[in-house]
Amino acid sequence: MARIGFVGLGNMGGPMAANLVKAGHAVQGFDLVPAAQEAARAAGVAVVESARAAVAGAEIVVTMLPAGRHVKAVLADVLPAAGAGTLFVDSSTIDVESARAAAKMADEAGCRFLDAPVSGGVGGAAAATLTFMVGGSAEAFAAGKPVLEAMGKKIVHCGEAGSGQAAKICNNMILGISMIGVSEAFALAEKLGLSHQALFDVASTSSGQCWSLTTYCPVPGPVPTSPANNGYRPGFAADLMLKDLRLAQEAALAAGATTPLGAQAAQLYALFSGEGHGGRDFSAIVEMLRGLSREG
Repeated sequence: MARIGFVGLGNMGGPMAANLVKAGHAVQGFDLVPAAQEAARAAGVAVVESARAAVAGAEIVVTMLPAGRHVKAVLADVLPAAGAGTLFVDSSTIDVESARAAAKMADEAGCRFLDAPVSGGVGGAAAATLTFMVGGSAEAFAAGKPVLEAMGKKIVHCGEAGSGQAAKICNNMILGISMIGVSEAFALAEKLGLSHQALFDVASTSSGQCWSLTTYCPVPGPVPTSPANNGYRPGFAADLMLKDLRLAQEAALAAGATTPLGAQAAQLYALFSGEGHGGRDFSAIVEMLRGLSREG
């Protein structure tokens, strides 16, 4: 079993660190928030006083942080405390260029780096069923995979540094666009007098089938486990979807790619968040789309 440092013990990082403890690893962790520290301590994480202390003596370091600037700042702080060859695994969702810059920082310090963002939300983090999209060298991936398997169900090596982040933002652009499409279809069906269940029964078994419909249906009833049946309590908050859609647009601009539907999805989620709904599940956008259709 490995000695693992963990920086960022929030809604996602906390359960992930707890699963590493369950798998028998010795985990030392740090977070700025006292409540996160207490929850991690209760799960068996040895909570320490700083990010540097979390890294000291660790063979592998996992980070789960809000944005690229935080990842780079933490690396700048902790790399001097890391031993040669330490493997850094960043599971934050950040821009591709920051991921590549972080990999370069680690390499120059004699360490290894994987960008390994996740899909699966808080529920997946708690259940250890996350999907990891991983960028980095084949050697670093082989070293990190056993640890990732303690936190996730599917581990995919996507290519060199930055590839994990590229896969994550492309995947979530699909998700944001498809949720809007499914939500628009239900809003239209309501106006046409078609029941939620009737549309679901048809679309879920024909050409309209997609994850946003069959697993995360944005209206109550057809999929009992979807957030729509729990007041849109977030599994994946609208503000997080907006963050990912904006990252996708930044990447598209930098790469010279044309993503008109992605751009429109980002605008709609920005409007939804601006109306005060950023903390709700991203599938709640169906309620705003109903309003837009009434205005039309």
